[in-house]
Amino acid sequence: MPTGQAPPSSPRRRLAYFGLFFVVLTAAGAWAVFDHFAGRSVAFDRRLLAPSVLAAAAVLLALYFLTDGLRLHYTLRALGHRIPTAAMARLVFVNIFFSNVTPMATGGGIAQVWLLREHGVPIGRATAATTLRTVLATAAIFVATPLFLMFGTPSDGHALLGRVAPVLAVLVTLYVLFFAVVVLRTRWLIAPLGGSLAALRRAGLVGARRHRRLQFALRREVLRFARSFGDYLSGPPHLVALSVVCTLLFLACLFSFPALLVGALGHDTAWLTTAGLALVTTFAMYFAPTPGAAGISEGVFGAFFADVLGPEQLVLVTLAWRFLTIHLGMLIGLALLGRRLAANAGGHA
Repeated sequence: MPTGQAPPSSPRRRLAYFGLFFVVLTAAGAWAVFDHFAGRSVAFDRRLLAPSVLAAAAVLLALYFLTDGLRLHYTLRALGHRIPTAAMARLVFVNIFFSNVTPMATGGGIAQVWLLREHGVPIGRATAATTLRTVLATAAIFVATPLFLMFGTPSDGHALLGRVAPVLAVLVTLYVLFFAVVVLRTRWLIAPLGGSLAALRRAGLVGARRHRRLQFALRREVLRFARSFGDYLSGPPHLVALSVVCTLLFLACLFSFPALLVGALGHDTAWLTTAGLALVTTFAMYFAPTPGAAGISEGVFGAFFADVLGPEQLVLVTLAWRFLTIHLGMLIGLALLGRRLAANAGGHA
């Protein structure tokens, strides 16, 4: 093996470390719910395994994964790119896996960009497509969250809003400013990114010739990225509309999982209430520094649903919600990634 080359098992080892860290954080979050909100009580309820509940969960999962893929599919179509169906399915699950083993969900978009590049989509255009996909969902969540806190739960909403309003305002402002720069002043990114390349050159990590090539490629892809937003808005109106509709349907599916679980346990709680609580939980997850918001998401979910569920049901529903919305997709993504790594290792044997 040439000097400096990583051993073949190195990517798998890193994935194993990431996965182990995610499991540890998830267990810590579940323990926090058990200890602080569930009164240290937990019991399994067979009603969650009723055939009607499993069938409803299967349908909801199918719609959840389908609309997740379609929202990126129609965004790419609006930009003039078409990706094979099998590749789109891989993009969905690889994104779920990497988004949940990297802090602030940074890895999912990067992995999707590189997979799109293999199908002929330039890096700048692929980055724009994944960013637009994120912006559409983020905009919907950021608009809906304050509305729910103010009007969705008349009895508790205003008290909750009073506690989180200052933090909410700061986080929303920072997030909006960041995406405003990314979308409206994309060229401003050239200087800091170029400075990062220069720092790598000074540190001896990048040679002079490669530095020049990377600088040229960086400017080209940033300009492509900037043009892509205009191309999206001026794209076929029906494709732009479909990307928005699929984003809203995806979010509706995501926020419906708690309603399914709560209803299966016999609680007569309005869908708007459970969906709204899931909405606020998802909003909080955007700012969690842990990979996939592991640990934090369980704690936030448990805090919000403690008044909806019985204490012995809280841990069970929290883990079931995470399994359906995150863990199952991660397992599928891990399996697809493992097959790809095995194929690459076989190709270089």
